[in-house]
Amino acid sequence: MARFAKSWPGILAGALLLPIVLGGCETNRATGEQSFTAFMSEEDEARVGAEENPKMLKEFGGAYSDAQLAAYVTSIGQRLTAVSEIPNQKFRFTVLNDKTVNAFALPGGYVYISRGLIALCEDEAELAGVIGHEIGHVSARHTAARYSSAMATNLGLTALGVVGSMLGVPSGVGNLASLGAQAALQGYSRTQEMEADRLGVRYMTRAGYDPHALKTFFSKLDANTRIEAKKEGRPADIFSVMSTHPRTAERIQQAAHLADTSTPKDAIIGRAPFLDRIDGIIFGDDPKQGFVRENDFIHPDLGFRFTFPPGMKIANTPSKVSAADSQGTAIIFDAEDPRVASGMPNLRDYLRSAWGAKLTLSGVEQITINGLDAATGQARANTSTGIRDIRLVAIRLDRDHIYRFTFVTPPQLSGRMSDALRRTTYSFRAMSKAEADGVLPPRIRVTTVRAGDTPVIFANSMPFGRFSDAWFHALNMNVLGDGLAVGEKVKIVTK
Repeated sequence: MARFAKSWPGILAGALLLPIVLGGCETNRATGEQSFTAFMSEEDEARVGAEENPKMLKEFGGAYSDAQLAAYVTSIGQRLTAVSEIPNQKFRFTVLNDKTVNAFALPGGYVYISRGLIALCEDEAELAGVIGHEIGHVSARHTAARYSSAMATNLGLTALGVVGSMLGVPSGVGNLASLGAQAALQGYSRTQEMEADRLGVRYMTRAGYDPHALKTFFSKLDANTRIEAKKEGRPADIFSVMSTHPRTAERIQQAAHLADTSTPKDAIIGRAPFLDRIDGIIFGDDPKQGFVRENDFIHPDLGFRFTFPPGMKIANTPSKVSAADSQGTAIIFDAEDPRVASGMPNLRDYLRSAWGAKLTLSGVEQITINGLDAATGQARANTSTGIRDIRLVAIRLDRDHIYRFTFVTPPQLSGRMSDALRRTTYSFRAMSKAEADGVLPPRIRVTTVRAGDTPVIFANSMPFGRFSDAWFHALNMNVLGDGLAVGEKVKIVTK
């Protein structure tokens, strides 16, 4: 009896789950195989996409302000969706103002391509391959499948909770929007990624594009991954674009096989029209979001700059700039909400009662940094990484803007790092309008090869120091394959 009693909840859960699983299986419209999507209907997909779209735009820098490029990307997307299994689905294609090489899709037909990825492409067919891949995720309902599998697993593991709410819906369904978006961005399986590649080749072929372009794009993706890894001092053998994507080598191999068996006659490559559209696109950080130049962080749009200690790895996101070294020192730079900042005239009070209210601050004092009012205080706290010394520095640039440094160090390194962090603090300064206006972003420029031009000459004209040669080859991999010829077009990056 005891053994039977212990197994009863699992048996009951299985009995409850079985009709849901059986009833929730459908023939996938894109692959023809069985797919379990019981917990996310197509109506749910449309709602999730609409609700998460503004969040994605905010998280990834918003839409890139180039109407012609946006129209061009949309035209490619519409050409591909017209030959997909869902030609009547309304898709929305957005070019993100994001320097990283990234692309993703939300359920309901929201497809995002970063300007960083577009800059890496060499022709229209390569861009079509990426867009086709994302359309494949939507067409095959991959988010619905991942979400439904997660819900089914949760249902099986929480049998008693399900039994207790048999007349309601499974716990967690109310979080459909956020979990659906998370599934889209972080939950695609390796099988689904490879499947989306196959669908992307299918749509490319039907639309008349050369499917070999997906292979050449993956080669560039691999080159980009290796450059970024060398810059950050980490291994290059990692998943590309997002952590859930299959390793690039696997995708290159599959893409090559599919292309060899499905290339249409007179296949479209579209190098010339593509290069025309991307001439002038920003490459790297947009000054409107601030950018990193060696150890400096410069934000001409907001009118300030400062310098990080040498040797730190720096990451710039829309909400903050962070830096860290291998010894455990970390710096976080961000800004207070202007509505809060305008109501905090005394920065010492701001540290004690607002920003640092959850810390036991000591040594709170008013200071001046390059003519700007500031305040600082310190504390010791038990963090997720252990005991850490924390110093807060708040700087008022004007009435509505308070900028903030959070310095975090292991206690045994606080004394050693004191001077370096102090230099970072006192490097913060306002920029004049003339200085800010003179900061121009690097841009992709398309230039014609002339007699005597070599890859070395082009690379030396680019602003990436020891990485300039690697970047020139990554950006022009196709045209360099058989050597440069006079009259050919190449991409370079100039300030």
